Amino acid sequence: MKAEPFKLTRGCLAIAIPSGEKLELRQGESVVVSQALGGSFTVVTEDGTLVRVASADADAVGQTPPGPAQAGELQSMSLEERVWAELRTVYDPEIPVDIVELGLVYRVELVALPPGGSLVQVAMTMTAPGCGMGEVLREEVVDKLRVLPGVEEVRVELVLDPPWDLSRMSEAARLATGVFL
Repeated sequence: MKAEPFKLTRGCLAIAIPSGEKLELRQGESVVVSQALGGSFTVVTEDGTLVRVASADADAVGQTPPGPAQAGELQSMSLEERVWAELRTVYDPEIPVDIVELGLVYRVELVALPPGGSLVQVAMTMTAPGCGMGEVLREEVVDKLRVLPGVEEVRVELVLDPPWDLSRMSEAARLATGVFL
């Protein structure tokens, strides 16, 4: 099924892919939503530019942001499990696969803070050095993790060593993208 063009109901900020450059989409501009995963939206503008639109602007592109996770579901999970679950809601804007399955998350550490709560430290990478979306994805990870109950602070480090390669992808990611080693 081919996605239909949609006229923006209001202007909103977008991030050009892959440069990471911020730009303004205008009310009435026609866009096509090519990916709606994890609460952000990848759209193609009238001039063919691929851009990412944040969850807060879902209505501008005719979408509904995802609702919060079920409270009971979260309560039955450890904090580390909740962190990993949230990381699985962050998607590469060009590839319909989350950053965990892509192998972009190298390390997650939880550090207990006095008098309570935790510091969550994440080391992650990009599929290519110099990718302009690195800071965008880093900010999305911070935003999603800092609202988890029990999280007091979040630090996300973008690392390039070791460099990412296709072998880091999970089997599910390889199947979704058609990449076979």
